[in-house]
Amino acid sequence: MVPTLRDGDRLLVRSVADDRRGAPGPGALVIVRLPGDRPEAVKRLLRREPDGWWVERDNPAEGVDSWLVGAVPDDGLLGVVRARIWPRPRLFPTARRPGN
Repeated sequence: MVPTLRDGDRLLVRSVADDRRGAPGPGALVIVRLPGDRPEAVKRLLRREPDGWWVERDNPAEGVDSWLVGAVPDDGLLGVVRARIWPRPRLFPTARRPGN
């Protein structure tokens, strides 16, 4: 899988708490605080688990995701990536839920 983002990309992010569109769904790019002493990171939501969200990286050769640290608790979900504004704008719509 080709990485969605590259070093140096500038993102437009909306806080999960302030997002009027509701909670993000599977497939959304999000900013998360991974368990442990790790920095905030951009990940893709895969599915909801009983203990939080399962997140994965787009590039399996690099980074940390739920395969290494487990599910991200709800309070670890910080923001939803709405668009890449640099170097070339590109929208990242949230995943459609059945019935929406």
